[in-house]
Order: sequence, then C-alpha cells, then structure tokens
Amino acid sequence: MKILLTAFDPFGGEPVNPAQEAVEAVRDNIAGAQIVKQIVPTVFGKSIETVHEAMKRENPDVTLCIGQAGGRIGLTPERVAINLNDARIPDNEGNQPLDTPIFKDGKNAYFTKLPAKAMVENIIKAGIPASVSYTAGTYVCNHLMYGVLYYIDKEFPNMRGGFMHVPFLHEQVLDKKNIPSLSKADIVKGIEAAIEAIVENKEELKTVGGEID
Repeated sequence: MKILLTAFDPFGGEPVNPAQEAVEAVRDNIAGAQIVKQIVPTVFGKSIETVHEAMKRENPDVTLCIGQAGGRIGLTPERVAINLNDARIPDNEGNQPLDTPIFKDGKNAYFTKLPAKAMVENIIKAGIPASVSYTAGTYVCNHLMYGVLYYIDKEFPNMRGGFMHVPFLHEQVLDKKNIPSLSKADIVKGIEAAIEAIVENKEELKTVGGEID
C-alpha cells in the first residue's frame, strides 16, 4: 500500500505549521504502507493543484492531508468537506475568496473516504487526544479536502482520501492565553496511529463518534 501524506506550510503569521513539522518526521513505512510526503502551499487553487499533481504522479492507494487547527485540543479526522470558499483571512498569496464554490460542477459536499472513527480510536489508544470533526472550516483546509475528494470522485475511483487537523505546537502558544497544544512528538505519534488505522480498516467502525451540537 502507498499513502500520499500531505501538509501545509506556515500561514496566518505563524512561524511554523505543526502539520508540516510533524509530517516531515513521520516514518517512511507504517504498518507495511509506504509513505510518500508532499508539502502544500497554503493558497487557494494552488493547494489543490499541487496535491492533484502528486495524486497523478504517485497513484497512491490513500491520500491523507494534514492541516493546522489552532485551538483544538487533539487530532481531529474530518468527515465532510463542503463546496464553499469563505476565507476569514487572506491566504499566503493574498487571496481571500468569499462565498464562492470550489468546483462549480462538484457536489455540495463530499464525505471522507477514510475510517475517521477508527482513526480516532487508534489515536486515543496511542495516548493522544482525538475526536471526529464534522467541520473542516471554509479556509484552505476545507478547500483542499474538498479538492482531493472531488478528484477521487472524478478520476480515482479506487483511491481513498481525507483530511485530519492537528493542534498548535507548544511553542506556538507561548504568547497565547489558554490555548491547547501538543508536542511535535505527540502529533507525529497521533498521525502514525491514524495511518495504522487506515491500513487496517477498509470500512468505518460502527461506534459512537457523533456530536450533540
């Protein structure tokens, strides 16, 4: 099995991106799966183009994208991406699309092709906080997740794909009050546990993982 693992570069004035820092440290072989890595610009349009090219070049069995969600407590596999760009801040090239579709011929939303609940269960088993997320936002993370699932739907019917957010690193919250964070080692451990779950589970677990509100 080959897994394409992607991560965004720093954005929003942060000196680092925990996604990039952790992905670069992830092992190259996990549970028998070959891990191929791709760093992605935090830019509308270019992010999808970069990963689409990597998908065509590598033809992986799985594409897993990782991004930063500052303020979240643990790792959060995303279940759904919506066909909407609505940027609260400009991206790394100054683009700030508001209320525009990602692909005009795309569905209103795409659900992950990865076993989010199984990923959460295995991350927690590794001693790292995790939960299923039902919103990937409306910034470049949702944009990329939607793009990956769009191209899986259109071009790669045998590929699985999805997205997972990770929290801030400890060093990113030194000047922020009451914001949760994890160490790089813990984020790496959590990503590797998520990948193990992807390798071992072709289908989603039938376990509780929903939200009340």
